[in-house]
Amino acid sequence: MKKWLFAAGLGLAMAASASVQAADSIAVVNMGNLFQQVAQSTGVSKTLENEFKGRASELQNMEGDLQSKMQRLQRDGSTMKAADRSKAEKDLIAQRQQFQTKAQAFEQDRQRRSNEERGKLVTRIQSAVKKVADDKGIDVVLDANTVAYAGSSVKDITSDVLKQVK
Repeated sequence: MKKWLFAAGLGLAMAASASVQAADSIAVVNMGNLFQQVAQSTGVSKTLENEFKGRASELQNMEGDLQSKMQRLQRDGSTMKAADRSKAEKDLIAQRQQFQTKAQAFEQDRQRRSNEERGKLVTRIQSAVKKVADDKGIDVVLDANTVAYAGSSVKDITSDVLKQVK
């Protein structure tokens, strides 16, 4: 019985020792914070804004024109001839459909490009995390936002990764 207790105690001590050693090779990184800072420093938002500025302006002009035609039809529709009013309504419906189609295509293109740029940033950040982890001999890196608790022995390598990305 004593041998069994001794063996169990020894096994428990080894397991505790292994977990302490494993904790030395675990680090956390705040991916959300990194993503936001890297996106700001690289100017991704401004790049995308400049890329889609022309189309956004065209859509705004179309929307303004559409609204003014709708107001004119509401204001003058009762005094217009039936044929003219019908033609104006059909033109308005066609223009509204054209606007909606262009707006939908614009939004899809903008979302696709945003996802492409986001993917590039994530790849850069992941490469930097891997490099920092390799340099520091870290076996496991967790996102700080998904960890419920990290003791003081767990390293936060967010600033090191940020330096590596820039």
